Amino acid sequence: MPVRVTLDALIVRKGLKARDLAAEVGLSETQLSLFRSGKVKGIRFRTLARLCAALDCRPGDLLDYRYDPTDLTPVDDEEG
Repeated sequence: MPVRVTLDALIVRKGLKARDLAAEVGLSETQLSLFRSGKVKGIRFRTLARLCAALDCRPGDLLDYRYDPTDLTPVDDEEG
């Protein structure tokens, strides 16, 4: 998937510990770790907003996209 989570780089730039960020945002360390590793299929907008507020950033600072033409191919098991 060409959407990548870039949260780790932001955490390092800000000099934070993931454990502290998880506590501030109200996530378990496991939930934050799964998001950081890209192993989740989605994230609630509220959680994204809390991460942005805690990190003083925008959603685009947490995610990156690299164009892949197959993203426009319909997939039967995905919902719009």
